[in-house]
Amino acid sequence: MLLLATIWGASFLSVRIALDEIDPLTVVAHRTLWAMLALWGVVLVMRLHIPRDLRIWACFLVMGALNNALPFALLSWGQLYIETGLTSILNAATAIFGVLMAAIFFQDERLSLRKLVGVSFGFAGVATAIGLENLRHLDLRSLAQLAVIGATICYALAAVWARKMLSGLPPQTAAAGMLTGATALILPVAWLVEGPLTLDLQPRTIGAIAYFSLCSTALAYLLYYRLLTQVGSGNLMLVTLLVAPIAIVLGTVVLGESLQPTAYVGFALLAIGLIVLDGRIWRIVRRWGSQKKTL
Repeated sequence: MLLLATIWGASFLSVRIALDEIDPLTVVAHRTLWAMLALWGVVLVMRLHIPRDLRIWACFLVMGALNNALPFALLSWGQLYIETGLTSILNAATAIFGVLMAAIFFQDERLSLRKLVGVSFGFAGVATAIGLENLRHLDLRSLAQLAVIGATICYALAAVWARKMLSGLPPQTAAAGMLTGATALILPVAWLVEGPLTLDLQPRTIGAIAYFSLCSTALAYLLYYRLLTQVGSGNLMLVTLLVAPIAIVLGTVVLGESLQPTAYVGFALLAIGLIVLDGRIWRIVRRWGSQKKTL
């Protein structure tokens, strides 16, 4: 779990480094293309079944849009105008929106009191980190923060889509198909808007591309699904708590970034929300309360 958090935490830094030389849509095209090729290699080595049903491939296209093409583009564009640490803090709201979307689309995921408390803390954290007064004048920085929030909503919708349409597929195949859909969407758009992809780039940019495509996308997906079967989704939510501090430290040490105090307060509130949603602390508090009543 710590390894996965470190890999994802460093992805914000690698994207910011790449943005010094290439544009946001090109960043996303590189990320999905090379990750897609790596994951199809894994599928072939493992001799997994490759779907032939056009309906499944249409589902991959939608999943690629919601989980890769759109959120990656929004995050990359947002990082042009806000710090990597702040991007990672706002990105932690993915779990908050995930709970809300699940409650809207699935009857067995209704908002309990615990979830409502967790979501409330989460929204308070997002509002504090952004600073609602900053939204009164929509400059590029404000729009960049809203773009990151838009990315988290895309991730939440992608989780709903995956549960409805892609259950039953091997995760390696689902991830490779999803990235194929994302590449099919983003590559022509990046080509038309920003020009053709090229590897005639500075070594640090090539290194950044290799990291965020092969490590923080392809490898991270494989590690994520392996952990999902071993520790469950509840424990994986705790990874979200670790990603932001790692990204903040890397942004400070490597890029010399500094965040406003409100960003740290916002993350603290978000962290409380995620811990409440995790449920373990909540159960301990309830058990302690029932024991007091018994005494």
